[in-house]
Amino acid sequence: MFHDVRFPASLSFGSVGGPERRTEVVTLANGYEERNSPWAHSRRRYDAGVGLRSLDDVEALIAFFEARRGQLFGFRWKDWSDYKSCLPSMEPSGLDQHIGTGDEVATDFQLVKRYASGHVTYDRPVTKPVLGTVLVTIGGIPQSESIDYTVNYTAGLIRFIHAPDVGADIRAGFEFDVPVRFDTDRIQTSVASFRAGDVPAVPVVEVRV
Repeated sequence: MFHDVRFPASLSFGSVGGPERRTEVVTLANGYEERNSPWAHSRRRYDAGVGLRSLDDVEALIAFFEARRGQLFGFRWKDWSDYKSCLPSMEPSGLDQHIGTGDEVATDFQLVKRYASGHVTYDRPVTKPVLGTVLVTIGGIPQSESIDYTVNYTAGLIRFIHAPDVGADIRAGFEFDVPVRFDTDRIQTSVASFRAGDVPAVPVVEVRV
């Protein structure tokens, strides 16, 4: 269950968090290790409490928490350290990310963001692009939303009106949110402790959608 609404970006600014991987490590009798990961994709965790700066912020957090019924409903989260298809200092362009190659048959393409280190890459599916930020090119030529393609903003899918030509390089640029939920059904706050700088811990975890 998911509510297509974003956690207040002013409150997520300053929060801490990032990607989490799960690796199973077995140490053999000879001292060598065998490592395996059951996850194809990383999962992100954040602490929403760190971004709170006033009692008004606490009120906004509680209202949002109650509307989501605690852990029950997921929501969008802006990860200020990673929310663009490009470098943080740049603006998205239609050439940022390779999302597919035309074959004159396929019309649907999933938005992805590629992370590279040396010769190793990881393609992260992007399922929650931000409305109005998606730019698409075919062979370097800009395409027009609603004329050449449509965007499913709840799944991150690009659908072309006509299938791209064989071998056509399909690219996209965008801003995106992370689908998350609260990782707790309880928030404890104290006016006295908050004024003393002791903010509540509000864990948030990414969900698969």
